[in-house]
Amino acid sequence: MTLKKVPHLAHWGAFTAVTERGRLIDCEPFFADSNPSPMLQSIPQLVYSAKRIRQPMVRRSWLKKRENSDGSLRGREDFVAVPWDTALDLIADENRRVRDRYGASGIFTGSYGWSSAGRVNHARSLVRRFYFSGGGGVDQQGNYSWGAAQFFLPYVIGSYMPLTGRVTDWPGVIAHAEVVLAFGGLALKNAQVASGGAGEHTLQPALKQLAAKGTRVINVSPMRDDCPDFLHAEWIAIRPNTDVALMLALGYEIERLGAADSDFLHSHCVGYPQLRAYLLGESDGVAKTPAWASAIAGVPAARIAELARQLIGKRSFITCSYAVQRAHRGEQPYWMMIALSAMLGQPGLPGAGFSFGHGSMNGVGNPRIDTPAPQLPTGANPAGLAIPVARICDMLLHPGAEYRFQGETQRYPEIHLMHWAGGNPFHHHQQLNRLAEGWQRPDTVIVQDIVWTPAAQMADIVLPVTTTLERNDIGGSSRDRFVFAMHQAIAPQHQARNDFDIFADLAERLGYRHRFTENRNEMQWIAHLYQQCAAAQQSKGVEWPDFETFWQRGYVEVPAGDSDYVYMADFRADAQANPIATASGKIELFSQTIADYQLEDMAGHPEWRAPQEWLGSELARQFPLHLISIQPADRLHSQLDATENVQNRKTAGHETLWMHPDDAAARGIRHGDEIEVYNQRGRMLSGVQLNDGLTPGVVVTSTGAWFDPGFGEPWQPRDRAGNPNVLTLDIGTSSLTQGPNAMSCLVEVRAWQSLQNDR
Repeated sequence: MTLKKVPHLAHWGAFTAVTERGRLIDCEPFFADSNPSPMLQSIPQLVYSAKRIRQPMVRRSWLKKRENSDGSLRGREDFVAVPWDTALDLIADENRRVRDRYGASGIFTGSYGWSSAGRVNHARSLVRRFYFSGGGGVDQQGNYSWGAAQFFLPYVIGSYMPLTGRVTDWPGVIAHAEVVLAFGGLALKNAQVASGGAGEHTLQPALKQLAAKGTRVINVSPMRDDCPDFLHAEWIAIRPNTDVALMLALGYEIERLGAADSDFLHSHCVGYPQLRAYLLGESDGVAKTPAWASAIAGVPAARIAELARQLIGKRSFITCSYAVQRAHRGEQPYWMMIALSAMLGQPGLPGAGFSFGHGSMNGVGNPRIDTPAPQLPTGANPAGLAIPVARICDMLLHPGAEYRFQGETQRYPEIHLMHWAGGNPFHHHQQLNRLAEGWQRPDTVIVQDIVWTPAAQMADIVLPVTTTLERNDIGGSSRDRFVFAMHQAIAPQHQARNDFDIFADLAERLGYRHRFTENRNEMQWIAHLYQQCAAAQQSKGVEWPDFETFWQRGYVEVPAGDSDYVYMADFRADAQANPIATASGKIELFSQTIADYQLEDMAGHPEWRAPQEWLGSELARQFPLHLISIQPADRLHSQLDATENVQNRKTAGHETLWMHPDDAAARGIRHGDEIEVYNQRGRMLSGVQLNDGLTPGVVVTSTGAWFDPGFGEPWQPRDRAGNPNVLTLDIGTSSLTQGPNAMSCLVEVRAWQSLQNDR
């Protein structure tokens, strides 16, 4: 038996690819990773999946009629196989036609998705580089992970960079924090993945050190399992989307007890008088007392008052998961968390202050010299056009309509050509039946991917792409300690081609191959990106080996740095000498800029306004369960959903929905039952598992099940896979940020089998 082993990398970890006679048989975790992800074992199943796209395909009626094809047949009609040259000629011709007739505003280049860990064949970067090199198009701004916070935090703390993982390091938290207050928990499953890949998974070791020290950890979440058992976290079961009400009551108690740090609030903040007036009810007549918050959040008033006392006088570290801001008015808890930390005088202290994303993604809080990871440049978009990432449906369905964003009024363009590479919008986006309707509108939809995702099944032209194992690349994350050589392990399967080569050949047909490739091939780009990283390291006094040595060894390590990083330490030490990039140079607990926008849905300071759907709303009488969608434990978003390992974890053949036993009993539902989850926007099938670690009235499911309304059949309004985004609202978090609101909504549940029997 002849085995071959080469270094490689995925978003869920580095590994050695093991092949036998040219076939991938195993993925052995990287030696430095003490807590590797089991998702590595699903990679061979993806590579050899029956759902691989085997050759270029074109939808039958589109091939016949081109621009006059009926878009409503997308997802319902069969495909015709064509040679690669024919497919590329068709795409190039469509590019010319649309650009000549409609200009850059007719082309949507905003393909969204993590795609692969490799940076040269990173599809999202390549599709932008290709279209930007050819005259530009309509791009997307922000992301689905922390899109609301990205456009909101600069008003309050001057930057959104802490969202990327550049926050107070775990070693400092472990050494100094007396209390860790985690809104949205510290879920280990989320830390299996890192954008760009990971050489080591660090959250579990960090939390075990925290537990060994005996640090008090408090998990504020509708789910007890948002913290691992070994952490012995205190669980405060809260109603979804009410975190800010609880935080406001904590602020009220801190002020009432005379514990607010007036010196810090005066020297490092602006706007506390306005916030204080709101907390005490002086500005609106409603004091934000623990009793007031209890009626909203479902947390006993005595527990809220006790929590305030647990924070006062302690070195406290307060963190919010990304999920907390992926909801209607999701900006508010982030703002009030910052305000709470400021009231306690904690920002900039070792092991204290506020943070985002600890427990939301691997690498957040990792000690590492602050240097960039490998990154293929996209170049500037010469058209200067973009929409907020989650406003795709509005753009497709209402071209020319006005919308508010960042205090300005803008208009949606009219899209005629949409090119999606390396992502599955029928996972990320909310209200998928609405997205399916909008997806019919463009003249042409192009998708290039590895497998037949829902987006590919609803395209006009589909191109088969290699997995990372079938090509060479370089990978790494700006928050991980390693950069990796990604060696090709196996030959391309079927007729799959590399993303880089596909776009280079398209650029040649359109006359700008040189601008796109800069006369570099794949390996030359890999070497170039490595050399750029090495130069950045050298500027920090770190020498890396030459490229040939790196490529042969398979990785290079980034030093951790000489001392723990403490976010805002310089600002705390001297706010005048080290101002932050807000309008005032200080933390803005009241933002005059936001107030001057005169937004109908946001004031100039943190506040409680009821979200459109929550358990305290009138709609809860009709749909009395609050559905929360979480990141899955067995895949990244919708990646790997087509593998056997993931499919075998389903319940009753569908995505699992966790339900409190009392809620299930009230509906005659038992563990393992097949159920229908529904509201006024859609329906989906799921399988039930009972869990008493939920706030009553809350049901939970994972995102990422492949949207399945019946492709190739009469269209069904009911999703058969269990994708919660057939149910969620398609609204922005606010008119300020237009962030994604795809995490939760109100629903009802009924037993599917009994419903079938009744019919």
